[in-house]
Amino acid sequence: MNRVFLLVSMALITISCHRNPLKIDVSGINLNLEIKRLDQELFTVTPDNAKVKIPKLRKEYGRFFDSYSENIIAIGSPSDSLYPTYLNSFLSDSMRVLSRLKIDSVFKDMSVIRKKLEDGFKHYKYYFPQKTVPQIITILSGFNQSVALNNEAIGISLDNYLGAECKFYSMLGVAQYKRENMHSAKIPFDVLYSWGISEFEFDESKTNLISNMVYYGKILYFLDAMYPEDPDYLKIGYQPEKLEWCIKNEPGMWTYLIEHKLLFNTERMNIVRFIGPAPFTSTFTNESPGRTGIWIGWQIVKQYMKKNPGITLPELMSDNDYQGILNKSGYSPDY
Repeated sequence: MNRVFLLVSMALITISCHRNPLKIDVSGINLNLEIKRLDQELFTVTPDNAKVKIPKLRKEYGRFFDSYSENIIAIGSPSDSLYPTYLNSFLSDSMRVLSRLKIDSVFKDMSVIRKKLEDGFKHYKYYFPQKTVPQIITILSGFNQSVALNNEAIGISLDNYLGAECKFYSMLGVAQYKRENMHSAKIPFDVLYSWGISEFEFDESKTNLISNMVYYGKILYFLDAMYPEDPDYLKIGYQPEKLEWCIKNEPGMWTYLIEHKLLFNTERMNIVRFIGPAPFTSTFTNESPGRTGIWIGWQIVKQYMKKNPGITLPELMSDNDYQGILNKSGYSPDY
């Protein structure tokens, strides 16, 4: 009996040691997320009803509608007398008509995406109860930016999530490494990632590589907290084999950065080489993914939080001492 008790106790200790501290119960968080379909409502505007419809859309979508018109589809202010003409030209473009049909097919039912977004923002409310959950709006951007936001709303450009094999992307010359993330399952992760960046801004006074690495590592850790049970490759947007490459080559990448004294380098092109979107990291092999600096920064932040369990997520996200996080993490990957 004592032996059985000992084995059970050891099993429980092992389980507790591997328990994800970010896995929390959010069932008690009251949130009923709605997705508003501006992408569909726009196509109800015609030259005959524009004078009535456009003011209604401005009233319904607020400042986001003006920002969408001026900055995303770039047809000017809705208050401009020629705006209805410009909007009609945008909507009647042959590529726009075809992409609308594809959007209606792929996103006929938004319930799965809505539920996933709601789950992410429930976690957000758990950690940041005083903050406001933004309005979620689906848009048609003309293959422009995937996620657009202001302080009140997030716009999801559905024409950028039609599937990696969508013929529009090859016609437009979109690089393969970008197309790999242009699918509907990526939407919730892109939305929460973008929201994290908007809510917890980078300290622009910190201009070296390691500061950028740790900052984006914090954003990915924020995404860990929003979606604690989802795979890393969806969060960072790597193909599984690229993620495996990073895991295998983590010590070598870190050694390279140290030996070449790159961590505290402030040259913009050097930072972009490790942080910016790319098919691979040019300093490493063609088998590497791009943004390896962000991936290493993520590992630093994970180690920091593991080593300092008393630090809360809000405390981490408000801490802009990027070098201090590195120093306190004790990060040193082993071969």
